Amino acid sequence: MSDHEHDNDCGCGPDEEEFDTVVLTDENGEEHEFVHLETIELDESTYFVLMPVSEDEEEADEAIILKLGKDEDGNEILLDIEDDAEWEKVADAWETLADE
Repeated sequence: MSDHEHDNDCGCGPDEEEFDTVVLTDENGEEHEFVHLETIELDESTYFVLMPVSEDEEEADEAIILKLGKDEDGNEILLDIEDDAEWEKVADAWETLADE
């Protein structure tokens, strides 16, 4: 018998992954909570794949990808990817990682 007993649905089995949560503030000052799924390093840039923590099932299934950048004071911030080709490249990298 092990030192540690668990319920079948405790969520701490070997197949369960732990993810960090991130709270982002939008331009209106509203806070939104996300689960950090993956960090992708690509072409000397860093991207975060985030999943909204939401009661709305449609919204909860939509991961977003943000680029790590710096503001005018040199602080790290997450930015929308505005270039379609860059977004496609990062989305393809995320899809490849997710399929592994």
